[in-house]
Amino acid sequence: MKVTVEKNEQVASMIFADIYPLYWNRLEKNGRTKEEFHQVLEWFTGFDEEKLLALIEEKVTFRTFFQRAKIHSNAHMIKGVVCGYRIEEIEDEFVVYKQCRRMEKLIDELAKGRKMEKILREEKK
Repeated sequence: MKVTVEKNEQVASMIFADIYPLYWNRLEKNGRTKEEFHQVLEWFTGFDEEKLLALIEEKVTFRTFFQRAKIHSNAHMIKGVVCGYRIEEIEDEFVVYKQCRRMEKLIDELAKGRKMEKILREEKK
C-alpha cells in the first residue's frame, strides 16, 4: 500500500496520549510489563519514562513526539509489514508515518513475545 499526504497528516495530528493506553493495553494482555514497554520506547525514541509521561501530560501530537525524539541509529533495521504497509517501502517524505509504523512494529514484536535482544536491534559485528 502507498502512503498518501493525507494519511501522513492524519497520523501526524493524532495525540500520542490518546494512543499510548491502546499500546499498553495490548502489551498488558500479552503478559508484558510497563518496564519492557518503556524500555522499547526509550530505545527507539530516546525518551525515558519521565519524559514520556511529560509528553503524555502535554498531549503532544505524533508530529511533535517524533520531532523531539532522538530516533535510534539502528531504527533502519526495523522492517516488515504493519497494517498492510511494508515499513521499508514507505517513502522518506512521510517521516512521521514511517516512524509511527516502526514504533508499532516494535510494540507488535514485544506483544508477540519476541526476545528483547531481538527487538532492540544491534548491528552485527
